[in-house]
Parts: sequence; C-alpha cells; structure tokens
Amino acid sequence: MSRTWRGAGPPADRGAPGALGWALVALRGVPLALVVFGGLALLLSLRLAERPIFGPARPVTPWITQGVCRVALVLLGVRYRQRGRPMTGEGAMVANHASWADIFALNGGTRLYFVAKAEVAGWPGIGWLARATGTLFVARDPRQAAAQRVAFETRLLAGHRLLFFPEGTSTDGRRVLPFKSTLFEALFNPALAPRMRVQPVSVIWRAPAGEDPRFYGWWGDMDFGPHLLKLLATPGRGAVEVVWHPPLDVSAFEGRKVLAATLEERVRGGIEAGLA
Repeated sequence: MSRTWRGAGPPADRGAPGALGWALVALRGVPLALVVFGGLALLLSLRLAERPIFGPARPVTPWITQGVCRVALVLLGVRYRQRGRPMTGEGAMVANHASWADIFALNGGTRLYFVAKAEVAGWPGIGWLARATGTLFVARDPRQAAAQRVAFETRLLAGHRLLFFPEGTSTDGRRVLPFKSTLFEALFNPALAPRMRVQPVSVIWRAPAGEDPRFYGWWGDMDFGPHLLKLLATPGRGAVEVVWHPPLDVSAFEGRKVLAATLEERVRGGIEAGLA
C-alpha cells in the first residue's frame, strides 16, 4: 500500500477559470499537448530502431525527453534555473517530491530514468508517458522487495541513471519527509557498490506572484486534471530551481540507512536554503 502525505488542506478551490483563464488554457494547453504527444510519437518511432540496435541502452531517445520537458516548462509558465551540475556516468539520483511537474523539472536538466510506484503505470496520460520514457515501476509491497531490488540493479548495471523519490509520496513542496531506505539496498550490490555514486537533488518551486506558496504542490487526494487546469489558467509566471548537489560514493557508507539519512539531510538543506 502506497504512502500518502495529507498534511495541511490544499489551497482553496479556485472554481472555473474566467475568460482570461480559459484563454490562457488554450494558449498554453494546446501547444503543450502538441509538444508532449508529438514528442512521444517521435520517441516511440525512434525506439523501434534504437531497441534492436542498442538493447536496454537508449543513446538517442532520452534527448527527446529532455527537450520536450524544457519546452513544457515554458508552456506551463515556469522559469527554469539550475545550480550545480547533474552527474554523468552510471549512478542514481534522489530528490524531494512535490508534484507531477517535478518530472519536467528534473528531466529538463539531464537525461535520466525515473523510479515510480506501480499504480502510476495505469494513470491516463502520465502512465503512457512514463512507460514510453523507460520508467521503472515498483510496488510498495515488502513481499516484492527482493524482485524489485533485482530489477533496480539490472537497470543500474545497464548504465541507466535512475532517479527516485525516497519520501515515498508527494508533499506541498515546502518540506522534506523522512527518506525510506528500502531501495538504497540495491546500491550496495557488490557488483555496483565499488563504483556507484548517488546524487542528492533539491527541487524548489516558487509560486507566481500573489499565489499560495504551495501553488505547485500536488498531494493527498488532489486530482491531476484540476491541478493542471489551475497551472494553465493562472496569469504570471512561477519558477523552479533544481539544485544538483555533489554526488556521494556509496562505498563510503556502512549501509543503506546511513546513506539515506545523509542524502535526506543534503536534500532538506537545499530546500530550506532555497525557500529562505
């Protein structure tokens, strides 16, 4: 059973957009759909040739995903800023989780693959995009932990940079929840640990002027459709800052719990500094 953060109640319901809001929905939403699903069609077409030639490696199609995500942020009215550098080579990344829009912010900065809870695969729209871009789906069921560690290790051994959200749920973007350490066990595989690195990443969302600071947060029982509509219909521009902290060598840590706690501290420090 997946974890769900409830926290405080969501921002007040805005109701249906006015005339300006609907105009913005059309001006932003139509190009957004064309870019996202046009990019998906191109990616799937290229994947037909990429798969038999390169197998699990994807040297071409992740560039399409990255370009689509950067354009999508512009169409959503989000200014994009990065600090630090994404790691190169094999390894894993971990980040705080505030919204479905984190996917655009993180994939817009580098070529990576996400680890997501199994139910995401069945979500309309988001699930299709996640499967097409190589997301690894895991069930939060202790009985499947061993099999999922194997899948995780297989992808890392194939050279994929996997990013996961150790909080296990999304929040309002104003905090970092305790990191669950289960998936970190895969990083200590003897075949991986000597050369494995993991990079902490802080994603800091800033609301458009005059809006609730939790504007981009998507948590609890909030529905995707109304949340997307709110982002499209709101005048002004918000911002997202992605902080790529220095990667850590897995071999320097005694076990998964110590590693998870250290990464949590780095991510939380980035969020607190950014929001301050």
